[in-house]
Amino acid sequence: MLRLPQLAPQRVLTILHDVLVTAVALVAAFLLRFEPEGLVERRNELLLLLPGFLVFAAFVFYRFRLYRSKWRFASLPDVANILGASTVLAFTLVVIDYVLVAPNIRGSFLFGKITIVIYWLLQVFLLGGPRIAYRYFRYARTRRAARVADASPVLVLGRAADAEVLIRAIESGAVKRIWPIGILSPSPTDQNQSIRGISVLGGFDDLEDVVAQAAAGDQAIARVILTPAAMEPQAHPEKILLKARRLGLQTQRLPSLGEGSEALQLAPVQVEDLLLRPSVRIDYDRLQQAVAGKSIVVTGGGGSIGAEICDRIVTFGAARVLVIENSEPALHAVLEALASKQGNAAVEGRIADVRDRTRMFHLIRAFKPDIVFHAAALKHVPLVEQNWDEGIKTNIFGSVNIADATVAAGAAAMVMISTDKAIEPVSVLGATKRFAEMYCQDLDRKAAGHNPRRTRLISVRFGNVLASNGSVVPKFKAQIEAGGPVTVTHPGMVRYFMTIREACDLVVTAAIHSLDSQPHEAAVYLLNMGQPVRIVELAERMIVLSGLEPQHDIDVVFTGIRPGERLAELLFARDEPRSDIGIEGIMAVRPVTPPPAAMKDWLAALERGVADGNRAAAFKVLSDSIPDFRIESQ
Repeated sequence: MLRLPQLAPQRVLTILHDVLVTAVALVAAFLLRFEPEGLVERRNELLLLLPGFLVFAAFVFYRFRLYRSKWRFASLPDVANILGASTVLAFTLVVIDYVLVAPNIRGSFLFGKITIVIYWLLQVFLLGGPRIAYRYFRYARTRRAARVADASPVLVLGRAADAEVLIRAIESGAVKRIWPIGILSPSPTDQNQSIRGISVLGGFDDLEDVVAQAAAGDQAIARVILTPAAMEPQAHPEKILLKARRLGLQTQRLPSLGEGSEALQLAPVQVEDLLLRPSVRIDYDRLQQAVAGKSIVVTGGGGSIGAEICDRIVTFGAARVLVIENSEPALHAVLEALASKQGNAAVEGRIADVRDRTRMFHLIRAFKPDIVFHAAALKHVPLVEQNWDEGIKTNIFGSVNIADATVAAGAAAMVMISTDKAIEPVSVLGATKRFAEMYCQDLDRKAAGHNPRRTRLISVRFGNVLASNGSVVPKFKAQIEAGGPVTVTHPGMVRYFMTIREACDLVVTAAIHSLDSQPHEAAVYLLNMGQPVRIVELAERMIVLSGLEPQHDIDVVFTGIRPGERLAELLFARDEPRSDIGIEGIMAVRPVTPPPAAMKDWLAALERGVADGNRAAAFKVLSDSIPDFRIESQ
C-alpha cells in the first residue's frame, strides 16, 4: 500500500512550489507558442485540464522522490529525478493531446509538439533552477563561514577524489578551523586542475617549493593533511612525513571511508598507519548487523585490547556491555571513554579478577550475555617467564573460569584472545595460551555433543599489536624522545604486526563466524598479516619519522634475546589443519583436541604444581599436554 509522506512544513512548501511552477510552465508555454490571443482561444480547455493535471503532477513528483531531498543538498541524482518527472508529464500531455483532445474534443491539437517541448524545457528549469540556486546560496554561506579569520591554512596531499571529500567536509562545517590553500596530487591527470575552487599545485615532490611560495605570499602553511592516497606504500609516506617535519609542519591524516569511523575526523599520523602492508578490510555492515542489540561481556576491558573491543562493540550498536577489570584506574578510564561516545549501550563496570571462579560465575550468570570476549591475560614474555605461576593462574585457570561460566550462563559464544606465540611455544606465555586454547576446543566439542544450541568457544591469535600496552612501539617512542639509544634484542628478530583496530575487528568477526559454523570447521582464527617485519627496520623507521637519522642522531643497540623469545613467530603449527572460512583477510584452523579424559587430569596436576611452587611439575604438565613445547630453562 502506498504510504504518503509526512507533511512537515518544509515539505508542504516544496509541494506548493512544484505545483505552482508546473502551472506557470504550462501557461508560459502557451504564451510563448501562441501569444495572448492563442491562449485566450484555448482558455476554457486549459482551465478544465489544469486542476487534474496539477494533481497528477504532484503524484509524479512524489514517485520521483522530489519531496525527499533537501534543497541544500541538491545533486545530480536530484537533477535526474527532475528530468524524469518532467519527461513523464510532457509525455502525458502528448497522450492527452493526441489521444483525447484532438480526435474527441477540438478536432485539432490543443498543445502541439512545439508547445510540449517548450513546456518540458520550462518545467525542468523552474523545478531545478530554484533548487540549484538555493544550494549555491547555502554553499556560498557555509564556505564563507568556513573561511573564518582564525582558520589555519593547510595543504592537502592526495588524489582529487580524496581531496574533495575533505573539502566538502570543511565547507559543511564537519571539519572546522582549517582552510585548504592547495592540493598536491600524485596523479598526472590532476595537475593544473581545480577541485571545488582549490588548485592542484603539483605533486608530492613539490612540497618544499609550495610551502616556500605560500610563505612568500603571506599564507604560511602550518599543517599538511594526508589523504588515503598519500598513505599508500607506493607514495612513500615516511618520506613525506620526514620532509614535512623538517619544514616544521604539523601532519594529520584523513581516514579512509572503509575504517568504520563514526564521523569524518582528522587524526595524527601514527606509526601503525605506516604498516608495510595494506590494512585488512573488514565488512563493517555485517559486524554492525550481528552486534546490534546484543548483551556482551568483556574481561580485561581496561587493557589496550579490551578497551578497543569495548569501543568497537559500542560503535556497532551493542545494547548492554559489562566490563570486567581488576585494575580500578584502568576500569575507570575505559568507562569514561565509553561514556564520552554518547552511544545507546548501557555500560556497566565491575572490579573483579578472572581467577576468582565464584565471582566470575556470579557476574556472567547475572548479566546473561550473548557473547563473552575474554581479553584478560598476563602477556609480557619476560615477566611471565619469571612469574610462571602467576601466568598459569591467570592465563590458564582464569580462562577455564571464564569458559565454564560462559557455558553455564548459556551465552551464544566466547572468544578468547590468544597469541601467535602459542604455536610451538618456547615461552610460558605461549604455553599457557596454547593450553587455554586446547581447553576451549575441548569444551566446545563436548558442548556440541550435548546441546544443539550450545555455546561456541573459539580463540583468536594475535600477532604483535602496534601501540598496545607493552609493545615495542611505545617503548621505541619513549627511547627516541629521551635521545636514545633505541634497544633491539637481535638484528634478525622479526614479528607479525597488526593494528589495534584490525585486531579487535578480527575478534568480533571471528565471534560472528563461529555462530554460523560447526566445531569441526574452525576453532582458532587469525589475521592474514602479510610478511613479518624486522624489528630493527621498525625502529629505524620510527627514528626517521621523528625527523632524525639512525646511528647518527639516535643509536640503535642490540641487547640480546631475552628468556622465552625466539627470532621468528609462526602462524600455524605443523599438525593444525587449515580451514577456509570465506572471509577475505582472515584464516582459521580446525581444532586439535586432547584425549577426552586428559584435560581434567592435567588441570589437577597443574593446580598442585602451582600450589606447591613446583616449577618442574607444572612444566612437565605443559610438556605432556603440548608436545611441541620447548623451553631451555626447564
